[in-house]
Amino acid sequence: MYSVKVKEVLGALEQFAPLPLQEDWDNAGLQIGLTEAEVSGALLCLDVTEAVVDEAVERRCNLIVSHHPLLFRGLKRISGASDVERAVMKAISHGIAVISMHTNMDNAWGGVNCRMAEKLGLQQVQLFACKQVGEVQGGSGVVGLLPQPLDAEAFISHVKRTFGVECAQCNELLRRPIRRVALCGGAGDFLLDQAIAAGADAFITGEMHYHVYAGHEQQVQICVIGHYQSEQYTAELFRDILQAKCPGLSACISEANVNPIKYK
Repeated sequence: MYSVKVKEVLGALEQFAPLPLQEDWDNAGLQIGLTEAEVSGALLCLDVTEAVVDEAVERRCNLIVSHHPLLFRGLKRISGASDVERAVMKAISHGIAVISMHTNMDNAWGGVNCRMAEKLGLQQVQLFACKQVGEVQGGSGVVGLLPQPLDAEAFISHVKRTFGVECAQCNELLRRPIRRVALCGGAGDFLLDQAIAAGADAFITGEMHYHVYAGHEQQVQICVIGHYQSEQYTAELFRDILQAKCPGLSACISEANVNPIKYK
């Protein structure tokens, strides 16, 4: 019977999205566990919570692959006092390894931003805000073309349908056709000026600070859809990578809703 070890899953993910592409403040890579352990199954998710660890136990998965790192800020104690501490304790007690692929997966070609562009049907997609780390090249965002120009109302409706959101936070509606679209999953307002410089008619991201919206009226259409919503297809991306690189691995997408923001 073909078996896969944690180190092989880690290697496949790092080959697709090399760790040098992560931002300096990030903590991607192996979070918990032994690399020589054989994987009974991998649960793929956005965030590691207690509920996700419980789901891994129930589905007999001894590996969790997440987008957001479980260990993002250093832990000075593990006493069960916080959600993170409890998730760490539960994962260790059940022998579950955790791998997180965060900003390296955002910045990699074919990664989170490219998957967003694919879902939107963008064409001629390119990286922007590019970075070169040794021989590895990536970019913080992507830009591409809609198949046909859309007015602002139609464009926003298309984005909402694609990501399953009931509303989007936007600036003043653009009074020209939208064709060139830039995007960045998660918190991407740091890229707005570079998106404008790249000639984008619209910029999509997951969250944006209040004051960044101002001053861009009729310059670019801002469309903010929620952090979780913008990155929701990341687990699907993990699945596709692992099916190609580790064909003997049983991998399933988590069914737990880990979005901490509730809409009423």
